[in-house]
Amino acid sequence: MPMPRSSVEDTGLPLPEPAPLVLEHRVLKSLLGAWALAACSAQETAAVEEHLGECGSCADEALRLRGAVGLLHPPESLDLDPTLRTRVLEGCLDRRPARIPVPEWATPYDAEAARLDALLQDIGDAEWHAPVRLRWFEGDGPMSRRTTVAGVIAHLLSVDGLVGVALGLEDPLGGATAEKTEAEGAAAGAPTPSQRTEAYWRASHFPPTRAVRAPWREQSHHIVRTVSFAGGGSGRLAVSYGGFALPLSDSMLDRAFECWVHAGDIADAVDYPYEPPAPRHLHRMIDLAARMLPVSLAERRRAGLSAPAPRRLVAAGAPGRSLRLEIEGSGGGEWLIPLDSPASVASAEHEVAHVALDGVEFCRLAAGHVSPEEAAAGQVGDREAIRDVLFAAASLSRM
Repeated sequence: MPMPRSSVEDTGLPLPEPAPLVLEHRVLKSLLGAWALAACSAQETAAVEEHLGECGSCADEALRLRGAVGLLHPPESLDLDPTLRTRVLEGCLDRRPARIPVPEWATPYDAEAARLDALLQDIGDAEWHAPVRLRWFEGDGPMSRRTTVAGVIAHLLSVDGLVGVALGLEDPLGGATAEKTEAEGAAAGAPTPSQRTEAYWRASHFPPTRAVRAPWREQSHHIVRTVSFAGGGSGRLAVSYGGFALPLSDSMLDRAFECWVHAGDIADAVDYPYEPPAPRHLHRMIDLAARMLPVSLAERRRAGLSAPAPRRLVAAGAPGRSLRLEIEGSGGGEWLIPLDSPASVASAEHEVAHVALDGVEFCRLAAGHVSPEEAAAGQVGDREAIRDVLFAAASLSRM
């Protein structure tokens, strides 16, 4: 029996180079389409490219074919345009208006809930348990709470339930849990969003799973449907957040903002790209934050966290010191923020400072995702007033 022959690879010698292909012109010309599509073998590719340096007609044909392939396969992002849903709905409603339209102040929440639901639909079972750190700002420092993707949706479900309860819908916390939460928050009034969330998490026998998506999405549909049937006048209905209350129209913007912010938290956890809201929706969210700044500034002043008010008191309705807040980018604008008291009137004649911020950066500041010191801002004027307003913006955040 003959011994097995040793492989060339075992000898340590260089492998022999494959012999170059020698092909006729007509064969090389027939390979141009496959070459343009990068479907030739290495030897065929070498033969075609050597031929292209010698044959002008084939070189012109190869150039045309390569250009055609580029048109057939344009480089496109796999992620849908975040404004696609809005544009499709607007196109449909232009042709056939809705019999019961969604109020304008509720459309940002409707859009952001739909975008988050689309993100949740794309993630796998294991990613629902990916760790997420909720971040906000309290006092003069950052705060955080560790949870999961499913825990974030449970948080949104429990806090959105405040809007649902104000509209007469069923409380997602259930009877026993809701009563316990109210008892815990009795000293301070109605339970706060964080108290409701903690109560929901504690009441779960097991950590939340992807099963929480269905009740959250169903509740968001019920909320939008209810405010649509109630009409635009329902926007004045008060929604209690424990320590404060907002009109329903502002509360829907607040929930849209939280939905977007926490969708970004989830997207970061599962390494998925996520775009900001449509510019007109982003503008409404920024406007709400700007309108809430005077109250936040007054609360920090009462708590001794901001510079005291000037000795000269400003009467309610009278003009006082003001800061010009300029938000750049899509959804931006300019707002005059009264500095002396929420009851004073902002006035350009009494402007003492000017702050410029990018729109998304301002929202990250208001969400507690970036500290006031780290906020990239153009600043001119009274440094103390600027610091107080930036810290007041960060203090708008909560879990």
